[in-house]
Amino acid sequence: MQSLQYPIGKYVEQPYSDAQRKEWLLDIQSMPDQLEHAIANFDAVQFDMPYREGGWTVKQLIHHVADSHMNAYTRFKLGLTENKPTIKTYDEKEWAKLSDTTNLPVNISVTLLHALHIRWVEILMNMTESDFKREVYHPEHKTHLSLWYLLGMYAWHGKHHTAHVTSLVDREGWR
Repeated sequence: MQSLQYPIGKYVEQPYSDAQRKEWLLDIQSMPDQLEHAIANFDAVQFDMPYREGGWTVKQLIHHVADSHMNAYTRFKLGLTENKPTIKTYDEKEWAKLSDTTNLPVNISVTLLHALHIRWVEILMNMTESDFKREVYHPEHKTHLSLWYLLGMYAWHGKHHTAHVTSLVDREGWR
């Protein structure tokens, strides 16, 4: 169950380095293409299949990534323009039940991710090492998180959910 829930393992914080920054920026930049490729040629039955027992459907998962990364983008903008702002949390399980997730096709969220990541990468590429040290306050975890930590976490997040889809494809023999 652990490998199905965390197919690439859990996020592990890394110290700042230019090499790590370059890798994570590439992860953020390429994630929409990788996710889109992972779901290429899916039919309605496949989109409605949970990626693991007790997990979201692939459709919910794709919409979740868009929701999460929209929040991430906003968190970066707040962190760059305010002094240690408190970020807004959200109930991702409840968001996954809303009509935009249940009624709309996944291509809406995939398109959103492509546009969003272009804007996000533009900001990330122009951040300095000092900018990555800026922090936001996460009220749920009751801690300050650096933008560097968030960069790594969201780079991991995109790969994590893409791996949910690709591991499902492999298990079901869909390709």
